[in-house]
Amino acid sequence: MFTSFLIKYAEIGVKGKNRYLFEDALVRQIRHALHKCDGTFQVHKSQGRIYVDALSAFDFDETVERLQTVFGISGICPVMTVEDQGFEQLGKDVISYMAETYGDKKLTFKVAARRARKNYPMDSMEINMEMGGVILDAFPEMRVDVHDPDVYLHIEIREKIHIYSTIIPGLGGMPVGTGGKGMLLLSGGIDSPAAGYMIAKRGVKIDAVYFHAPPYTSERAKQKVIDLAKQLSRYTGPVYLHVINFTDIQLYIYDKCPHDELTIIMRRYMMRIAELIAEETECLGLITGESIGQVASQTMHSLAVTNEVCTLPVYRPLIGMDKQEIVEIAEKIGTYETSILPYEDCCTIFVAKHPVTKPNAGVIRRHEQNLKDKIEELVKTALETKELIVVE
Repeated sequence: MFTSFLIKYAEIGVKGKNRYLFEDALVRQIRHALHKCDGTFQVHKSQGRIYVDALSAFDFDETVERLQTVFGISGICPVMTVEDQGFEQLGKDVISYMAETYGDKKLTFKVAARRARKNYPMDSMEINMEMGGVILDAFPEMRVDVHDPDVYLHIEIREKIHIYSTIIPGLGGMPVGTGGKGMLLLSGGIDSPAAGYMIAKRGVKIDAVYFHAPPYTSERAKQKVIDLAKQLSRYTGPVYLHVINFTDIQLYIYDKCPHDELTIIMRRYMMRIAELIAEETECLGLITGESIGQVASQTMHSLAVTNEVCTLPVYRPLIGMDKQEIVEIAEKIGTYETSILPYEDCCTIFVAKHPVTKPNAGVIRRHEQNLKDKIEELVKTALETKELIVVE
């Protein structure tokens, strides 16, 4: 019965004269999401609407699942599309739709017609009243409720006529690519994939950098991060994952700096390296999964000292969330079970027993002078030997 989907969007609708740019981006993202689905689809705009038309047999559940990974979609409406053959035939089509869609006929309904084609011989109010009568004649057990019906029956009169009553929720947000590009500091933990998802929901294209520390971190830890990027790519599109060998830098910091400051100094060099890659790849900011007070390196004092080394803005979409809220996002996007696998990354293997929670920027800068003999060379080597993995 369903051969098309009407795609609803919310926020895009208030964009004014450049709305078409966001609509075009949404069409591109829908096409990308569906390109591996069974079936062939045409995604197109028509009179302020976006439609997905199936041109061949397709898997309904798979198609809906793919559409539910596209930012910018607020609702997915399976549509029965019919030719305009007069009101009498439309009534028969609506009865067929209601009979097939609703097994229980003891429900209330409201007809909501929209006449986009003004040469149709009836206006919207007339269609509502006449079609309501047709439905009541066919299904006497149904009742009309114009205030809070069980079923809103939408009838859109266009070149063809679209009939639908189900709106499957979408993710909302903005189409990926309309908000620039950002560099995500991706680890194997719960937080950073959730942060990438939250920023991508605002239309930001995501690249990522992962700091690997062999032999202290295993290849399985690296694969875990690749798996997280792959899950994230369901929502963001392809992720360009930059893998940095951080071992020599970590060992040098461990050897030259106070151990209670290891995490902060290590984090500052991660941010410096991430920013260099971000600038090279035309990213407009860094993205992290930090939340105030969650660990020692995420106190207000620590974040201020970390920020000091960055010239690009640092976006922290989880900053005010507690752990349970972050876990719920991770579970929603399918990264949680991977994140809790017991493969440690470089953020956890050199943690001090009693890390400083209120670092002083001047003291940290002074202790970083202990690194001046080799640190620039080590950073240069890390950048020259980085590995690029395209994950999708």
